Amino acid sequence: MDKKNNTTATNFPPVVAVLGHVDHGKTTLLDAIRKTSVADREKGGITQKIGASSVEIEHEGKKRKITFIDTPGHEAFTKMRGRGATAADLALLIVSLADSVKPQTQESIKILLESKTPFVVVLTKADLPDLIPEKSKKDLGKEGILLEGYGGDVPYIEVSAKTGSNIKELLDLILLMFDMHKGADYEKEISASKPFQAIVIEAKLDSRTGSKATIIVKNGSVAPRDMLKVDGHVFKVRTLIDDLGKPVQKATVGDAVEIFGFAKVPSVGSIITNESEATKPAEIMPDVARSKEAIYVREEEHKGLSVMLVADSQGSLEAIINALPEGIKLVSQKTGEVTDADIILGKSTGSIILSFNTKIKPEMAILAKSEKILLRNYEIIYELLEEIHDAQEGKLLSQMEQVFGKAKILAKFPYEKTFAFGVSVTEGRIARGDHVRVMRGETTVVETKISSVRIGKDPTSKVEAGKEAGTVLANPLDILVGDVILSHS
Repeated sequence: MDKKNNTTATNFPPVVAVLGHVDHGKTTLLDAIRKTSVADREKGGITQKIGASSVEIEHEGKKRKITFIDTPGHEAFTKMRGRGATAADLALLIVSLADSVKPQTQESIKILLESKTPFVVVLTKADLPDLIPEKSKKDLGKEGILLEGYGGDVPYIEVSAKTGSNIKELLDLILLMFDMHKGADYEKEISASKPFQAIVIEAKLDSRTGSKATIIVKNGSVAPRDMLKVDGHVFKVRTLIDDLGKPVQKATVGDAVEIFGFAKVPSVGSIITNESEATKPAEIMPDVARSKEAIYVREEEHKGLSVMLVADSQGSLEAIINALPEGIKLVSQKTGEVTDADIILGKSTGSIILSFNTKIKPEMAILAKSEKILLRNYEIIYELLEEIHDAQEGKLLSQMEQVFGKAKILAKFPYEKTFAFGVSVTEGRIARGDHVRVMRGETTVVETKISSVRIGKDPTSKVEAGKEAGTVLANPLDILVGDVILSHS
C-alpha cells in the first residue's frame, strides 16, 4: 500500500459492527476494548448506552480511532441493510470457544455473507480451561466460514476479555483490514467537506429529553444548530452527545454520536441529510411507528393472536416487529413504559402486552393482574419471539401473570464462577426453573430464572414459605442483598 493511500485511510475511523450469539461475550469484549484506549476522555469514563462507542489506540506509531456499533438486534441490522444503509465498514463475528456455533451465530453469518461485509472471526473466552479451539473452527467451516490456515481466507483471532489477551492485536487487525479494503478510492467515497449524510442506528423517546437517536456520520460533518432532514421532517440539531455522555461541538465521518432535536423519533436505518440535500422520504423508507403514543391498527376481522408491543427503543421495536410470525394482529406499538391506557386497551381488544427491556411499574403489574391481562417483560428478543410462538400454539397457561411466591435475599457469595444467594421465602414457594422478577423497592432489577435450589447442601426442587435456602440465578449480576425475588408464571 503506498503512502498516499495509507494516509488517506487513517483520516477517518473504521466503523465496526459487532455480531454474534447473545451469551458469547460481546459486551465483555467491548468493555475490554474500551480499557485499551489511550485517549484521556476514555479513562475512568462511564460509557453511555447509545449503541456505539469509540476508542483511540497507538497503531504503527500513530494514534488511530475505531468506532464500534453494538447492533440493536440482527433483525434491525438486516433492515438497515435492506434500505441500502451500510453503516459499518467492517464487522466482528463473535464466537465463544466454550460454546462454538449457536443459532444466533448462524444468523449472523447469513447477514454478513449476504451483505458482503468484510469481517474478522473473534474467538472469545480463550482463557477458559479444557477448551478445544479446533471444534469451533471446524463448526465454522460447516457454516461456510473457512478461516485462514483452514482452507480459506477469513481472518480470525483468539482473545480473552477477562485477561486482555490479544485485545490490542485484534484492534491492529481491524485497522489493517480497514486500510486494505478501502484502497485508493477511499477519499473519493467519503469526505468531511461533502454534504452531510448519516445513518440512524438507534432511536428512542426519552421522557425528559424528547426524541433522540444515535447516528453514524458517513459524509460531511454536523454541529449543534444545523438544520437537517430525516423521514420527511426538518429539524434543528439541539445537542450532540458522545458515548461518555459529554457534549461535542462537531461530529464528522466515522463518528458515532447521540443527537437531540428531532420532532419525532426517526426509524432505524433512516438517512439524515442537510435540509437542502435531503432525499424524498418515499425514496428512503416506508413510514413506520416512531412516536411515544401507540399507533393502532384498523379494527378488522382477526382470529389470531392480538399483541401489544412496548420497547425501550425504536431499534428494538423494529427488530421485534420485523421478526413477528404470520397471523399476529399488532394492536399497538410504541417506545416508553407500559401505562394504564395500554392495559385498558389490552382488555378491550383481547390482547397480550409484551414489553422489551423496559421497567414495568408495580402498579401496572397489579392492574394487569386485576384485569386478567397477560403482561410480561423480556431482556432477550428471541425469548419474546418464542413466547409469541407458544401463545399462537395455545401453550400459555393463562391470560394473567400468576405469582407463586416471594423470597428476600439475605446473602450473596461467589459460587462456581457465578454467584449464589441465601434467601428466606416469605410467601408461597420458590422452585427450580421458576421465572423470577428481582425487585429493589418498586424497581425491577432483572427478569431471570432460578437455576438451582438447595436446603443446606442438599438439592431440592422447591422451598416453601418460612424456610431458608440457597439459590443460583441464571443472571446474577446487579442483584444485591435486600432485593426481593418474585416467582411468577
